[in-house]
Parts: sequence; C-alpha cells; structure tokens
Amino acid sequence: MYHTIPQLLQHIVQQYGSNEIQLAKDDEGIFHATTYQEFYTEVLQLAAGLHTLGVKREANVGLIADNRKEWLSADMAILALGATDVPRGRDAMPYELEFILKITESEVCFAENSEQAWKILQLIPQLPLLKTLIIMDTVHHTGEAENLTSDTVSILTYEEVLKAGKDYHTQHPKFVEEQIAASKNEDVATIIFTSGTTGEPKGVMLTHQNFLFQLEQLPKVIDFHKGERWLSVLPVWHSFERILQYVVVSQASTIAYSKPIGKIMLVDLQRINPAWMGSVPRIWEAVKTGVYQSVKGKSVISRSLFHFFVWVGGQHAKALDLVANRMPKFSRRYYILDLLLGIIPLILLTPFKLLGNVLVFKTIKKKFGRNFRAGVSGGGSLSTSVDTFFKAIGITLLDGYGLTETAPVIGLRNIKHQVPGTVSPLPETEIKIIDDRGNPAKPGQKGVIYARGGQVMKGYYKRPDLTEAVLDAQGWLNTGDIGVWTHSGEYAIRGRAKDTIVLSGGENIEPIPIESRLRESEYIEQAVIVGQDKKYLGALIVPDTKQLERYLIENNIPYMARFELSQLPEVKELLNSEINNLIGAKEGFKSYERINRFAILNSTFKVGQELSAKQEVMRHKINEIYAKEIALLFS
Repeated sequence: MYHTIPQLLQHIVQQYGSNEIQLAKDDEGIFHATTYQEFYTEVLQLAAGLHTLGVKREANVGLIADNRKEWLSADMAILALGATDVPRGRDAMPYELEFILKITESEVCFAENSEQAWKILQLIPQLPLLKTLIIMDTVHHTGEAENLTSDTVSILTYEEVLKAGKDYHTQHPKFVEEQIAASKNEDVATIIFTSGTTGEPKGVMLTHQNFLFQLEQLPKVIDFHKGERWLSVLPVWHSFERILQYVVVSQASTIAYSKPIGKIMLVDLQRINPAWMGSVPRIWEAVKTGVYQSVKGKSVISRSLFHFFVWVGGQHAKALDLVANRMPKFSRRYYILDLLLGIIPLILLTPFKLLGNVLVFKTIKKKFGRNFRAGVSGGGSLSTSVDTFFKAIGITLLDGYGLTETAPVIGLRNIKHQVPGTVSPLPETEIKIIDDRGNPAKPGQKGVIYARGGQVMKGYYKRPDLTEAVLDAQGWLNTGDIGVWTHSGEYAIRGRAKDTIVLSGGENIEPIPIESRLRESEYIEQAVIVGQDKKYLGALIVPDTKQLERYLIENNIPYMARFELSQLPEVKELLNSEINNLIGAKEGFKSYERINRFAILNSTFKVGQELSAKQEVMRHKINEIYAKEIALLFS
C-alpha cells in the first residue's frame, strides 16, 4: 500500500514499467517517449543528486518553471527525499519570487532556463540562505547560462546534478528508496503560493494525503482507463494541472506536453490522439471562436448549414437532458412534464442531429484526434454558451470546481450523469452551503460554500492566523464562494464571496490592490473590478464629479449637467488615460491584470446598497445591481 506520491510511482513502475509516462518534443517538434522505468531511474538519480547538495527531509526546494518533462522528475525527486517543493511559473514577478523563496528559506532552487536564473540571481542580496541554483534548460541557453555567475550561489545544470546523483546512487543504491519508505502521508508535499499583486501571497500547504485522496475518489466519477494519453497544456505549478499529472501516474498513463496556443494544441491533438485534456474555459472559448472564424470564409450555404446544425445540436442536447432527467432542479421539477417536453423534440431532431454529425460535426471532432473522450475544465466555470456549443457538436466537457486550498477538486460533473451548469460533490467530500443568517441554505437559495474532506489543506505556511480565518476546528473550509443546491444534490457556483477573481484562462487576480491603485486618481471616487470567468478584466468606475467638472472647466469643454458627464467622450478619454497610467507593467501589474474595458456609473455607492456598514464593497450586490453594465463590458 502506498502513502505518498513517490510510493504510488513505485507501485505503478512495478506493474507497468514498460508503459510510456511522458511524450516530449525535441527541437524539430518530434515527440520522444520515456517509459515509467526510465523515468523512475531518473528520479532516483536526481534525488541522490539533490541529496549531495544538502537537501534533507522537510527542506523546501524552489521549483520555478512551466510545463516540461524535467518538472515532474524534479517534483518526484524532491518528494522522494521527504522534502517539499515550492513551485511557481515563469511569469512570476521578482518581488513574488523574493517573498516566496525567502519565507520558505529555500537553499536550493530549480530555474527553468537562464532567464529565470538571472531573475533569481538579481535577488541574491535579499536571499542570504540560497546556496544552489539548478538550471533545467541549458540546451537553448548555453551561452547565456555560462555568463551567469555569483559569489555566494553555486550555479549548476540539471544534467550536472543528475550525473552527480548517478554516481552517488551507484555507491548507495538503497538510499533514496529508504527515504521514500520513511515518508508519511501527512508530510507536506508542496507549498503553492496564491497570486498576490502588491500584497503578500499565501502559501498553501498540501500534503501527500491531499493529493492521494483525490486519486482514490476521481475514478469513481470518471471512468479512466489504464494507459490512456493526456495532453498537457496548463501551467503545472497550479494545483489543477498538478493533480491531473498525478492522475496520469496513478493510471499508468501518458502525459504529452503541448502549449495552450491554438495552432500548436490542435496539431498536437491530432498527432497524439489523447483521450483527455485538462484545460480552462478560455481555451474552450478560443476553440469555439476558431471554429466560427473558419466558417466565415465559406459560402453562404455552408455557413447556413453550420449554424442550423449547431442550433439543432443544442436543442437536441436540451431535449436529451429533459428525457434523461438531467435538468438542474434549483426549483421543483416534475419528470413527467420534462419527459413530455423533451420526447417529441428529441424524436423530431434526431435525424437532423445525425445528419449534422456527418456533414458538419465529424470534421470538427477530427481536430481533437481519434481517441478524444472528454476535456476536463477547471480554473473557473464554463459559460453556458461554450458548454452548449460543445454539447451540440458532441464533445464532452466535464466542468470541475475547487481551490488551491483543496488540492484542488471538491466538485466535478459526473461523466455518466451530466447536469448542465452544476457539479456534484467529489465522493467522500462533504459540502454545506450556509446562508446570510448562518443557516443551511435550501435548494435554490444562495449561500457560502464550505467543504470538508481529505483534500483540504493543512493550512497556510507560517500564517496560523490566516488558517484559522478559513479553516475551523472541525475541518470545514470556508471557500468564500457563493453556491446554490439543486433538489438532486448537485450545486452550482453563483459568484465569489471572497475577492479573488479567476479569469477564463485560470489566472487568479486579487482585485483590491488594483482598485486601491485606481482610487489614487483624483478623478476616480470608487472602482470595482469585475471579470469572473471572463477573458479579461473590466471595471465599474464611480467618478469624482467635482474633479471632473473642474477638469472640464479648465479645458473649456462644455457640458449641460452632471448626469451627462459619463457620456462625454472627453471624460471617457480622461478616465481611460488614468486607468492605463495607473495599472501597467511599470507599476508592477501583470498583463492580465490590465483593465480592458470600463463603465462609468452615474451615482455614488450607498451604504445598504453597494456598501456594507463598514463601507466595504459588497461584490455580490454590485453584480446584481449593475448586471446590465457588467454584461456590456464583456459583450
């Protein structure tokens, strides 16, 4: 029986050592396979190499890299020694890396390439404990890597550490496996820091048990098969892609590394023919958009047929859900009525749906390869339009729900009973939804989602105060999300009680620092950032009318009354300039934290409406009151 991730790997290697675990491209774009036995040997050697560098049990090791085959080897090698990895992607800002590596007291750190190594080396004065930097990719950065020097930090290549480990492993062949055997399921496997813009990120401590719990439960919801192929396109340092990679290992399956870029991903889907792909809503939106764009260049007849059959497919899917008793029951529904409403359209539409499969959908589905079974979507909820489109053409998408703090899965759409717009609790996971009065919410009634199960984090690293704020003594985690039960036991996400915004690309954004920055403008009284599950951020702006009037008078710009200010093009141009100047790369904001569109509101926020008694913005109220304005920002 295995109790840790490396012990799971050992178990799989013993039974499926000849299976392929990885498919990675070379410089010519040709995929090369690594078997489980070859991979395990590399893990043992790399772990031994890390040991020679002083990595001991419970040490924290930085892992700054995006998806690549060496990432999983490094992860497994760190865990094999009973140590903990501290992952982050290539887009991490220097101040984030400084905070993460300093607070975790990391003495050893992996960097994907010389660019990342250079970024870390600039922080050496603030990282006195850092001793060794290991560069993974030196093939494409050899010249640059040779120019990297430091008086206090040893700079090694991945291959050098692997070679040292091979020598040590030859002399001490049982050492690493003894360390693997000594590890326990409650040991911390990783510390994943949530994104922070100007505030301090929170380090989520996830144990081996947190991940293994899901590996036991997910097959009860999704019928995985041993030896299937997965296409990997998401940042692996995020908990979502990470659990998917552990799922691959647990099923003796294969990871093929690609990129979330349409023309690359679609080619790889046809070359690899995967059964599964983990993704975020934005990628599915991009695929849908790409399909529609390709249709625009065709004849009028072809375009008309496409739109007709997509409509037929959507109506057919709805009718099938009615007949199969798969409609979400937020209020009472009567199956006999649903059956009557669905059976006749289903009979009438089925011949057209079959014809659409042959004339239209077959060609689209070919782009996903011959063996595609389903896409698993996380990092934000799928929009109804995207969900409906893929159901119409016959591509299965499984919407998932979770948090970094839950490693991450606490809800997933069951592949055998897919209720649109909802997820079901992961088996052996308890979910409760609590209303504003602290009572259990009834079906159809909104409330805050709480979760309890084996996947819930150990806590926030070195922040017991923050841990106590979200995790009670009984093990219930306050997710900060707003949810609604159905009468059948599924639940839907209706917003976020907490502030974090998750874009459709999976980027986590803290809006408060952005809003605070915007309020520094003399022309902006209040700002609220919106964009949950969207491609980009939008903003609702309450202007300071007195300052705007002053600006207009000083610049001889005529206007009739205050209520017309928001309509003046000069005001829109002024506020747009203010926003772009305040929220930019020079101010430490990332590209996806920029404001793409904004709406100017005519009235100030009031306590009891948009504001709480503490003068805090109530985001769920904002979403309700200004639903039309928000919708226009993303139309």
